[in-house]
Amino acid sequence: MNYTISTSLIIGYFLILILTINTVFQIFRHRNKYGTHLIAFLNIANVFISGIVSSTFLMFSVVIFISYDVNILMWKISLVIGFTTLLVTSIIYSFFNEYKKIKRFPFIYFTLLFGLLIGALVAPDSITLTLNGPPPPMFSIMNPSNINFIFNLVTSIVGILFELFITIYFLYSAAIIHNKTKGKEESSALLLNTLVFSISMMMLLLYITLQETLYRELYIIILWVSYFAVDIMLIKKPEMFFILPNRIYSVNIYHKSGIVLYSYNFDNTTDYKTESAKWGSILIGLNHILSEFMDKTDKIDVIQTKKADIVVRYENDHGYALVVITNQKNDIIEDLMFNFSNDFNSKYKNKLLDIQDLNRLINISEFLDVKELVEKHFQLYT
Repeated sequence: MNYTISTSLIIGYFLILILTINTVFQIFRHRNKYGTHLIAFLNIANVFISGIVSSTFLMFSVVIFISYDVNILMWKISLVIGFTTLLVTSIIYSFFNEYKKIKRFPFIYFTLLFGLLIGALVAPDSITLTLNGPPPPMFSIMNPSNINFIFNLVTSIVGILFELFITIYFLYSAAIIHNKTKGKEESSALLLNTLVFSISMMMLLLYITLQETLYRELYIIILWVSYFAVDIMLIKKPEMFFILPNRIYSVNIYHKSGIVLYSYNFDNTTDYKTESAKWGSILIGLNHILSEFMDKTDKIDVIQTKKADIVVRYENDHGYALVVITNQKNDIIEDLMFNFSNDFNSKYKNKLLDIQDLNRLINISEFLDVKELVEKHFQLYT
């Protein structure tokens, strides 16, 4: 018997297992680099479930024969877990577009198809197993081409619809993200990995449709290649979770008297210049009312325009407000502002104390080197 394919799959499985464990460890260790803990733990869950749990059931179902019922059960479990990770991945993709904003239509549609798929798989005749030859002893290593899973009509249709629409959604989302991102390096990696992953999904669609084991083996191999690429991307480019969903247009520091201590603009595009005229009017009005809100409980912390949010962080103890103009207010932006404020307070503690008195002359030239702090904390957007 030819064990070439079996051996290749076993070796590939252990390589993915080792890489997945390392990726989970690295993401957990550097979880602060992924924007928020929510994003980090979503990625940890997705990588662990797909790289270890799903891959284990997938490999055992096609390489090691236990019994007809057990192998069918393992194949079904691998499909359910795999489809679950697709739903989690769709949430992560939606976060790339707008953090914590999930578009209801595709997600509800995917969830509905997923529920129909679970219902179809529960049926005893949803998937049957055929062997090329007599059943081998239990726990025998098999040539995967001798094990074939046959889908009934209902399971095939629901599975194909789920795979097809979610693959289209991934490709569409990756293309939109790539098109709107200023720096293409991070979005190019996401787009390339999405294309590779989509090829594996096409192989699974062909297997469900044609019932040829070759497409199943290609599906597994290409899927593991995409896992490898995604794991490397997650380890090497955690900053993509900062860059892709967010754009920062300017950082401004207002003294409680309304004087601008420092201002830094990130973007000089035509769209920015057009919109900045509106923002400028708002900021002029804002600096007049900051002093009214500095010592009050209820404060304006965000002003929304059509294309941007003006986010305000008040530092009452130090007598100033940090104002950031961004495409959206979210936890990532607030964490960046918090860390910047801490460094700014530490570096300019004495100067800020000196100008607490509103009658004292303020020399804004003393704050010119704030640029170094801006570039340190917001370097991904410069």
